[in-house]
Amino acid sequence: MNLIDIIKGNSVFRKKICESRSRLYRTVYSWCHDPDVADDVVQQTLYKALQNYQQVNEVAALNGWLFKILARTFSDHYRSHKEYVVDDELHLIDDHTPENAATEQQIVRRVRDAIKRIPLEQRQVVTLVDLERFSYAEVANIMSIPVGTVMSRLSRARQTLHKYLNVTKKAEDGVMRSSVRRVK
Repeated sequence: MNLIDIIKGNSVFRKKICESRSRLYRTVYSWCHDPDVADDVVQQTLYKALQNYQQVNEVAALNGWLFKILARTFSDHYRSHKEYVVDDELHLIDDHTPENAATEQQIVRRVRDAIKRIPLEQRQVVTLVDLERFSYAEVANIMSIPVGTVMSRLSRARQTLHKYLNVTKKAEDGVMRSSVRRVK
């Protein structure tokens, strides 16, 4: 039995493939910002998936499997279409200017100040995940808490940091506005 017969016979599998196309496209478009490249990569991904459908044992594993193919296909596409620049055309620019260094220091200071303001358990999770790059499972193991707790603390920490950083940035820019809105 070929894949087309399987897909025709399995409406859940067919539905998942159809639903995943737009997610695959959105993801690869966010990586490359080129609609033609995104479309090509998604088409190649779906083609590879259809050729190797027997690798998927469960419909539930389909999304992870498709996104793994997408990532590999995008990497292959990027490598095969990489532009090469002639040495004579290179213009090296040093980004380490005093202005850039000062801006970076301001950003670091603002982030550190914001992190100091959040509760300790949130601070621990956000630094382990976002700065140290531990997975949620690793953080759960490190802190001896459930993965769901890691996820909720991380979400709250990021929301709080976002709020603090936006308020600080507006205050520094002198753009503090009244929170009063006109309602019709």
